[in-house]
Amino acid sequence: MVITLYQQDILWAAPAENRQRVERELETAKCDLFVVPETFTTGFGDHMAALAEAPDGPTLQWARRMAARHNILFIGTWIVRDGSHCYNRLHWVYPDGRHGHYDKGHTFRVSGEADQISRGTGRVTFEYQGWRIRPAVCYDLRFPKWLRNNVEFRKLNFENDENTHNSKFKNQNSKLDYDLLLVCANWPGSRREAWTTLLRARAIENMCYAVGCNRSGADGAEIPYTGDSAIVDYKGLPLAEATGEQCISATLDRERLEGFRQRWPFHLDFDQHLS
Repeated sequence: MVITLYQQDILWAAPAENRQRVERELETAKCDLFVVPETFTTGFGDHMAALAEAPDGPTLQWARRMAARHNILFIGTWIVRDGSHCYNRLHWVYPDGRHGHYDKGHTFRVSGEADQISRGTGRVTFEYQGWRIRPAVCYDLRFPKWLRNNVEFRKLNFENDENTHNSKFKNQNSKLDYDLLLVCANWPGSRREAWTTLLRARAIENMCYAVGCNRSGADGAEIPYTGDSAIVDYKGLPLAEATGEQCISATLDRERLEGFRQRWPFHLDFDQHLS
């Protein structure tokens, strides 16, 4: 599966213009899955709730057209007013028009996001082209328990050799929740080391690919963003990294991922008893 990230320099409070920027990038993208940053239509700030859209508003309708036109899975977040609440909602939109969403689970209290945006209440996993994908938004990346890749055990049998620490598995019949962690963000440059470190750590500890799509440039409050968007493999090694406003792409290899999990079944020793 080929994935493309657009490290966008988001225009402040200009949804139509930002959609046009993304549309231009889509014209030359050749991928299966296309990702844009958190709040890609407005930027991240105190104005977000005032610019919230209805759940089936103009950005979702536009995303459905883009997904169909380019035969891609489109992923990005924008602010939605759903009933009496506003959510920082990550959407995934399939080429056939179907769509789903995840509401940001950890709103950023330091910036005041938590004062205007409601928290989501549950984790979500969805599938595309046989890949199980776990969506997350920016601040979520700091919370490993929220993003923990749990494993389901089904009648595991062991054949012990002389060294009990080297047990051979007759049947490694187990399944992890997801294969790809996908994070849309507005993560400032002042905390870039945390961003790059946490993204790699989440990939390593969850034995999955991890994708982080961050914005670049400066926002309306003159906060600078270095971007540092990356596509990282299950060993924590970057397959592609962005500098400035640009698109980057990489191919995710399912056979290599499964081979790694079989060769190094660390997930069989996850602390399942800890909630």
